[in-house]
Order: sequence, then structure tokens, then C-alpha cells
Amino acid sequence: MSPADVQIKRLQSGDSANAKRWDAFVFASPQATFFHRAGWLRMVEDVFRHQGFFLYAERGGEIVGVLPLGQVKSRLFGHSLVALPFTVYGGVVADDAEVAASLEQEAHRIAQSLGVDHLEYRNTSPQHLDWPKQDLYVTFRKEIFPEEEANMLAIPRKQRAMVRKGLKNGLQSHIDADASRFFSLYADNVHRHGTPAMPKRYFQALLDEFGADAEVLTVTDDKGRALSSVLSFYFRDEVLPYYAGDDESARDLAANDFKYWELMRRACAKGLKVFDYGRSKQGTGSYAFKKNWGFEPTPLHYEYQLFKRDSVPQNNPSNAKYQLLIKAWRKLPLGVANWLGPFIVRNLA
Repeated sequence: MSPADVQIKRLQSGDSANAKRWDAFVFASPQATFFHRAGWLRMVEDVFRHQGFFLYAERGGEIVGVLPLGQVKSRLFGHSLVALPFTVYGGVVADDAEVAASLEQEAHRIAQSLGVDHLEYRNTSPQHLDWPKQDLYVTFRKEIFPEEEANMLAIPRKQRAMVRKGLKNGLQSHIDADASRFFSLYADNVHRHGTPAMPKRYFQALLDEFGADAEVLTVTDDKGRALSSVLSFYFRDEVLPYYAGDDESARDLAANDFKYWELMRRACAKGLKVFDYGRSKQGTGSYAFKKNWGFEPTPLHYEYQLFKRDSVPQNNPSNAKYQLLIKAWRKLPLGVANWLGPFIVRNLA
């Protein structure tokens, strides 16, 4: 078949029939991730009010490739087309190189028609070695063993001692029906770190959109006080802890280590195979924490086409020019930060 046999179409919000077809392709494709699911169109457009361009390729009436994109336009942080905003993995998923090229060609056309500064693909593997790239991020993934005790013993001794400390402290884990306890811990946590919080409605939208594939686990002490919480995604045989938050007392009580152990233990009981600890920036505390759990980093390959820029954007807290803003944000009252945060973070995609 020739490239003319590949048709590129755009998924529209509310098109449930084609969204089901899209997800069926994603679940069947080994290249795909949870962040390629059609439900992210709702997050991009309905929650964050950006324009989504969820492209899919058809050949002979069958979906043979997808590319979810979101436009982010900000006076502070620039104008971009990203695959995909608010996620750590993205890019093209296609049955063959011809389909991938057709999807990328359409993305390039859209980027130029929108007048964006750059087009970004958040690939898990390199696709274009000659493109500018971002080397800041890595991911941490590890096998979940079939036996609970084998998973406990695979945790390095120091962190395993912290898990056992949490057990001795009488900590308990619970699956929450909504995002309320999670958001309180998350918002307080990011405020302490000097970064704006996502809106509470975003987390509830995730739970509503993805159903059983999105879940909140909260750790409490023996008095029922919430100490630490994590919102995780499930995809095929993987669990992905994605957003987390904790009380200031969580560290002394070993609630964070206990939280991730409980998530791993429950995943083991479900027969899942992979624990995806997620993305971290090199040289950060979260990077060290995951290394201490015995996970080895794997580079992520964020690749760019630059249109109105001379270099890859650095819109992250590691950028020195944001340090004064981070210090100022920490001094804001939490209520003010939670009100103002969503207006800022929607542009930090």
C-alpha cells in the first residue's frame, strides 16, 4: 500500500464510538502507554481548557496509529504543541513506519498552522536521533514478583527497614472513593516545595474518566489521620503511581515507604507484572528515593521540532530563573496558593 492509503483523522470530544476504537488500538499496541488513552482528551480540553488534536490513522477502515496532541499557549511559558501535556509518556504509536510518518507529517502541519514555538514528543524510546532533545528526565520501572515476600526482599535493606517501621507504627492503607483526602495532602506537599497545585477537579475527573484504572490509596495512622496518599493508574499488567502527597509527619512515621509498599503488595495480589515508579528529574530527591528502592533509571527521550526557538525549553523547577518564584510561592497562604495555582499550572504542561 502507498501513503495515500493511510487516512489521518481527528478524534472529537464526545465521539464515544471512535474513542472506544482508539482505546482498543492502544490496549493492543505494545508501544502504547496509559497516556495514549482517549480519555486524556477530556483532561486537555475540559479540565485545562487547551485545544486537543488527537490524531488517528486509518487504513482500510481500521485504526493503525494514534498521536494525542495538546496545544499550550502561555505568555509566561511559550506556545507549544505537545504529545502530550500533563503526561510523562507520549508520541506516536503506529503499526509501521509509513503510518508514523503520516501522523508526524500532520502534526507538523498543525504546529505550523497554529504558529507554535515548538512541537514536543515525549517518547519512551528514541525516534529521531538528529532532533534537539531534553536529557533531564528518566523513568523507573521494575518487575513485580509473583510472591509478596520476594517483592519485600527485593527492596534494599535501608528502605525495607522503613517499610517495616511503617508496619510497626500501625499504619494502614485504604482505597478512597474520591480525591478529597488525596488533594489535601497533595496540595500541602507541593506548596511546601514551592510549586502550584493542579486543580482538585482534575483529580476527580481522572477518577471519573478512567474508572477502575485510576485509584487513590491513602495511608493513615492508628487514629485514622491521613498521612500520605497516591493516585495511581493501571494499564494492562502495570501499576503507575503518578501523583502523590504527604503530611509533614509522614517521613518520621515511614508513611511514604509504607504507601508504596502497600501499592506494590496490592498490585502483586492482583497479578500485575510491572511497577512503574514514574518520571523524575536527575539529581532530585525523588530520583534518589526511587534509586534507594532498588529501581534503575531509564532515560526518556523528549524530542523537539523548533520553529520559533533556538533551544529546547526549560520550564521546570530546576531552571535557576524560577528559584525566586519558588521561594515566594512557599510564603503564600495555602488557600491563596490553591486558588491561584490552577491558573499557572495549566500552562506548565
